[in-house]
Amino acid sequence: MIDPTQLSDPNAEYTMRDLSQETMNLSDEQAVTDAEITDIQTTMVDGNYPWILVRVYTDAGVAGTGESYWGGGDASIIERMKPFLLGENPTDIDRLYEHLVQKMSGEGSISGKVISAISGIEIALHDVAGKLLGVPAYQLLGGKYRDSVRAYCDCHTESEADPEACADEAERVVEQLGYDALKFDLDVPSGHERDRANRHLNPLEIQHKVDLVEAVTERVRGQAEVAFDCHWTYSADSAKRLAEALEPYDVWWLEDPVPPENHDVQQTVTEDSSTPIATGENVYRTHGQRRLIEEEAVDIIAPDIPKVGGMREGHKIAALADMYYLPVAMHNVSSPIGTIASAHLGAAIPNVLAVEYHSYQLGWWDDLVEETVIENGRIDVPPDPGLGLTLDMDAVEAHMVEGEELFDPA
Repeated sequence: MIDPTQLSDPNAEYTMRDLSQETMNLSDEQAVTDAEITDIQTTMVDGNYPWILVRVYTDAGVAGTGESYWGGGDASIIERMKPFLLGENPTDIDRLYEHLVQKMSGEGSISGKVISAISGIEIALHDVAGKLLGVPAYQLLGGKYRDSVRAYCDCHTESEADPEACADEAERVVEQLGYDALKFDLDVPSGHERDRANRHLNPLEIQHKVDLVEAVTERVRGQAEVAFDCHWTYSADSAKRLAEALEPYDVWWLEDPVPPENHDVQQTVTEDSSTPIATGENVYRTHGQRRLIEEEAVDIIAPDIPKVGGMREGHKIAALADMYYLPVAMHNVSSPIGTIASAHLGAAIPNVLAVEYHSYQLGWWDDLVEETVIENGRIDVPPDPGLGLTLDMDAVEAHMVEGEELFDPA
């Protein structure tokens, strides 16, 4: 097996925009701290998704934890990038982010798994920099607008196609768990499908989805806002007809009704309906979100912070969205680490709606950290340095994906 740390740098001869500390002639004497990065490690936890946790270690004895978007590949990419970070000052977050994007440009650093891997490092840098400087991560983003951020609960039932079962679960989550913001899947089988490949919704399918939306929104009317997720399933025509059919109901937003690649279709679906449309989790960096925002092709922008580029990139997206008076509802299927990173960002921007929580049926989600993350549908943003969470290494080890190794601080 090839050791990626031993590979030569394919960009080594192109040094015009090498942003390393050495090439940029940055003085250690002028640095806010003389700490250096000594190691970067990953491990994968077997949650309701395979969460990739990232640790950045320094010679100051301080380590930071981040999270890369779930799934395979990120760990090897992070190992590949490690030589570009060793010896660097971890408080230079923005420069190091751009340094990695530049270094990995030949390997696809404008989107996909490379950006997801960089996101995990970037979040860990916020944690370690905050600890070194003695400030919470939101302070590194400019300070806070709020002490806590609303969480919306992504809900599921054993019979997700049954409108009454979904309504029962909505009522339970509101009354017993304290959430006032929910989301349900709408791309569930109705029993009326004729061709799953052509993205078409026939009238019976649309009526089934109307029945589901009506049952849920009526059950929690006045108690909670409810969004519905389509997972990029429908054709333009079907998405428009579905959005129109849902206009009489209190839909918080309709998420990802069409595939993400064709911006023009996304724009027409949004323009043709008064049902709010949300998207954004499957595009990368501010450049990927830019046309959605500037051309008003979306009503609510939904970046995923461990996927889109990290916390500062999320801040740039939110700032651009705010220029167009668009709210931000962060997609999030992360462990507590990625979730609290999103909450720190939510505290630091004016236009946040909520951060998604996708693991309420996983009994040990919050065991991964020593602190409480979500309570009564809110995420209190810790005032402690960095992200303000402490990994419970025993819990991490107990839930690691088979074959993974626990972090080695040595």
